[in-house]
Amino acid sequence: MKIDWRKPLHGYYLKLAPCLDRLPLDAVLLLMRLVLGSVFFLSALTKVDSGGITQSTFFLFEHEYALPLIPAALAAYLATIAEFSLSLALWAGLATRLAAVGLLGMTLVIQALVYPGAWVTHGLWAASLLTLVLRGAGLVSLDALIHAWLSGPARR
Repeated sequence: MKIDWRKPLHGYYLKLAPCLDRLPLDAVLLLMRLVLGSVFFLSALTKVDSGGITQSTFFLFEHEYALPLIPAALAAYLATIAEFSLSLALWAGLATRLAAVGLLGMTLVIQALVYPGAWVTHGLWAASLLTLVLRGAGLVSLDALIHAWLSGPARR
């Protein structure tokens, strides 16, 4: 008995794949925003306590994360503020593409200058952030509400 392997391939390539291509990405984009926002928000939380940025954060930016051209204290403040604000923007779906570009920039700096061996993790972050840059936040977002409001009938 001869098995025809074309039949399952036919079902996948000509039936299932086109059907999946028609499904909206909104749930996936929301999941990306929530997960990536959490990664960066939790990272920001490790940098602060009730008194502000911790001394251990300044130490890390001076010794382990030492970036060229940027003073360690300034880098600590910028990274902490960016992680908090950009992750909140992702969660809300507000200026999502801009927030994703900012976090992608941080990811590239971390990959290139701080932890070059962590390319798998950073690659996953980068791929997800690029998806948000290219596709936006999806329907479950403030971006979608603002877009609908701006494209609605003009109010006088």
